[in-house]
Amino acid sequence: MSRADSRARDDQGALFAVEAEGPFAGVVFNRPMERVFSYAIPGRLRPSLRVGQRVRVPLGRSNQPVTGYVVRIDRTAEVDPGKVKEVLEVLDDPPLIDGVMLDLTRWMAGYYACSWGQALDAVVPAGVKKQAGTRIASCLTVPEEVRLARDTLALPPRQAEILELLCKAEGTLTVADVCRMAKCTTAPIASLRKRGLVHTVKRRMSRAPVPGPLDPPSAEDDHDGKAPIALTPEQADVLGRLDPSLGGDAFATFLLHGVTGSGKTEVYLSAIERVVARGREAIVLVPEISLTPQTIRRFRRRFDRVAVLHSHLSDAERHRHWRAIAAGEIQVVVGARSAIFAPTRRLGLIVIDEEHESTFKQETTPRYHARDVAVKRAQLEEVPVILGSATPALETWANADRGKYTRLTLARRVAERRMPRVDIIDMRLEKPGKGRPLHAIGGLMRSAMAEALDDDGQVILLLNRRGFHTFILCPKCGSVLKCGGCDVALTHHKERHKALCHTCDAEYDPPERCPSCKFDRLHYGGIGTERLEREVREAFPQHVIRRMDSDTMRSPGAYEQVLSAFRARQVHILLGTQMIAKGLDFPDVTLVGVVNADTSLHLPDFRAAERTFQLVAQVAGRTGRGDRPGRVLVQTYAPDAPAIAFAAKHDYLGFVAQELPEREQKGCPPFGRAVRLIARGPNEAEVVAYLDSVAGLLRELADPSVRLLGPAPAPVMKIKHLFRYHLKLLAPSPAPLQTLLRAALPMAEPSQPIELAVDVDPVSLL
Repeated sequence: MSRADSRARDDQGALFAVEAEGPFAGVVFNRPMERVFSYAIPGRLRPSLRVGQRVRVPLGRSNQPVTGYVVRIDRTAEVDPGKVKEVLEVLDDPPLIDGVMLDLTRWMAGYYACSWGQALDAVVPAGVKKQAGTRIASCLTVPEEVRLARDTLALPPRQAEILELLCKAEGTLTVADVCRMAKCTTAPIASLRKRGLVHTVKRRMSRAPVPGPLDPPSAEDDHDGKAPIALTPEQADVLGRLDPSLGGDAFATFLLHGVTGSGKTEVYLSAIERVVARGREAIVLVPEISLTPQTIRRFRRRFDRVAVLHSHLSDAERHRHWRAIAAGEIQVVVGARSAIFAPTRRLGLIVIDEEHESTFKQETTPRYHARDVAVKRAQLEEVPVILGSATPALETWANADRGKYTRLTLARRVAERRMPRVDIIDMRLEKPGKGRPLHAIGGLMRSAMAEALDDDGQVILLLNRRGFHTFILCPKCGSVLKCGGCDVALTHHKERHKALCHTCDAEYDPPERCPSCKFDRLHYGGIGTERLEREVREAFPQHVIRRMDSDTMRSPGAYEQVLSAFRARQVHILLGTQMIAKGLDFPDVTLVGVVNADTSLHLPDFRAAERTFQLVAQVAGRTGRGDRPGRVLVQTYAPDAPAIAFAAKHDYLGFVAQELPEREQKGCPPFGRAVRLIARGPNEAEVVAYLDSVAGLLRELADPSVRLLGPAPAPVMKIKHLFRYHLKLLAPSPAPLQTLLRAALPMAEPSQPIELAVDVDPVSLL
């Protein structure tokens, strides 16, 4: 049947599904389009095209070639066959996406209100999509009929040797490979090709030979050997409860709630050993890969083949790791949030360490939460998942209360070590010296530091604000200097002689006069880590001090260098932002100081108290982890705030009991679900008008159970010259929100230059 003859319509002119031109590839794109597009598969591509590959296809009226993902192959197409276009090129061999990942990304698209193509594009790293570290090479193959008949062929000795070499090779050989291995010129190869005994094909090859183990362990990694640590009774009990799931093929979610220093990592390691012994693989997600060298070192001591996926890998390295994981060469994958998409072949366990951390949330489309994606992937793969934390997210805790997750508890520290004593310092009682500003570290903190250092201990200081001064104020007119493109106060960085915007990274020269009233005596106020470092150096000049924040930890390996020096006691005082609050285990740290505990306490976000509690509790857990007792001092202007008071008592249960009723009263997660819509654009009035129209549409379509709050200016109203307004949707469950978004979003498409971002289960409301 010709293409023209195969068109069929009913009496109303509707298009029938057409079979004559099949098969058809169903293709989706990294664009906000819900539709799966049908493309005819030309005969030359039918043997090689498979689901999960990327293809080049013409799109739109201009037929511009674009890259898409094949999500299905159909015998029919729900389109006029006269309008079906053909696939131009297959980009991947083998496919990048397997069946489970297709199901997972389809779920992500529905849950996080994005297109299937956008979800698929997030799964594959850029280095893999670019096929970094590879090249197109001419390779030699032997037809199957020649392989079978090679013993009967009358060939010159050199040609016979080359043919035998190609037949026995474990992989693809290039012309250069054959010349090197057979110690010959290209002439005998050309003769074989001329006779049709050898064919030349184009293949994508690695630019360099693949080295042995990925990220081989260092001498420091090996010094403790591979022997597991003896388990505590609590750890053994937890593993006993995990064992049935680790040894079977069934989905289960476990919340491992363990106080800091209780040995959660050893539980992870022992659980993974059981999975690896069955020939399975494990994925371990950590909040920030560059901040947990100790954890990674412990994994490498226990397992031979560990892949570590982090932001400092080059595209070529990331591609190599991806291929090694996909080939089944890796036992354990350790990485940040995107490692949840690692292409393991026989997944047996997923572990999320510090599951409460906000860094597991992606802040660009698709705005997924790696913890929740991990639970969904575990369900699809029928494997267990362990969520570990000393301060679990309240959503996770509530899921355990409801029976969705199984709670496992480690209530005691290893070796029966005591939790450190925590003292709160009321900074309202601290008075500045005559003619001097208030110090970053008060008198009590300074005395405790001196005592700890004199006793040969080490000190960690946390201040979750970087820079020298956190604002520049005009005392005459009261204006605070802000970024020209953002509604954010500039931070003074004295070392660089710059005023920086920590939102868009814009740099300014500090002004000599107030831009508004021209007053020439500006006030520099607030305390950042740079100022704290200078003050500590002045107070303790005989001690070695290092600062860890995003200003000082720019170069690859900088984290590990500083932490190695601290571990070796070459550094006495370590100070920095929240990056030093996580995962560090140094037995000689006898004092931890929190310099300003209420930095995030008063932010306009319903999670502000929870985040404050988690940060203080986590950093407090960095001390008392060896044989020496630890002490924690918390400087705060809000000593009576429940988040700080409960953290000082290491009382997570008390904080939960106080915080959950407030959440329930407001209908905030975990007592309901939230969606945040953020509109942004260069013209404020247009943004407001657009979001007002969206709000009207949502009210018209919403189920009665959905509450709409706003529109209103976002707490940070302008970023990078774009005005930001938002509205929030609250409902008892996800279903009415998803139904509403599916109905409303296609009708709420903004016109350029306005953009609309949809954030399901938002972690930040700023």
